[in-house]
Amino acid sequence: MKNPLKGSPVSARNRPGVLVKELSERDRNRMMRHFLALENSDRLLRFGTFLPDEQVAAYVNLIDFKRDVVFGVYSRLFRLEAVGHLAFAPRETAADKQAATGKDRVAEFGVSVARPMRGMGVGSKLFERAAIHCRNNNVDTLYMHCLSSNQTMMHIAKKAGMKIQRDYGEADAYLTLPPANPSSMLQEAMAEQFATLDYTFRGNIHAALKWLNRLPRLRA
Repeated sequence: MKNPLKGSPVSARNRPGVLVKELSERDRNRMMRHFLALENSDRLLRFGTFLPDEQVAAYVNLIDFKRDVVFGVYSRLFRLEAVGHLAFAPRETAADKQAATGKDRVAEFGVSVARPMRGMGVGSKLFERAAIHCRNNNVDTLYMHCLSSNQTMMHIAKKAGMKIQRDYGEADAYLTLPPANPSSMLQEAMAEQFATLDYTFRGNIHAALKWLNRLPRLRA
C-alpha cells in the first residue's frame, strides 16, 4: 500500500499487511486490558509519565468515541495488541498549536504497541491511518507529543517527515496534511472494510473456539 499521505487507491492484490480497524465502545474492555498489560517503562513512553493502574483505567474510561477516534490492531488470536488514539480539540483551546493551522480543529496522536507486535511497522500503520482520517475530516495538522527518549515515536515522526521540536527532554512534532481527494476517501474506506472483514472473521473463530472448549463441561 502506498503512503496514505500522498493518496492512492488500495487494490485487492495489494492489501495492507497490518490491518488497522476503527474501534468503538464495544472494544473498551479490550483496550483496558491492552493498556493495563503495558509494563511500567512502556506506560512512561506512552503517557510521558508513569501512570498507576487506577489512572490508566480512568484514561480508558474517559475516552469519548463521539469526539475522538481510536484505531486498533488485533492479533491472530483476536487480542488487541496496538492502539492509536486520535484526539481532537477546538483550535482556540490549543494556544500552542494555533499558528500551524487555520482549521477549526487540531488533532493529536498517541500510540502504544504490545511487545509481540513490535518491529513490524504497526505504529507507523496506525499513524498513517490517523493521518488519512484527518485529511478526510478537514483537519490539516497532526501533532504528536512524547519524550525525546521515545525512539519508536521519534522514528514514526521522522519517517512521516514531521517537523520536530525538542525541549527539556520532551518533543513536539507536527505534520501538515494535504486536503482530501477521492483517492484518499476510497483508500480509507477500503482499509476499514478489509480490517472489519478480518475482525469479524477472527471474532467468529474466537467465539466458536470458546464454545467448543465448553463442550466437555456441558457434557459432564
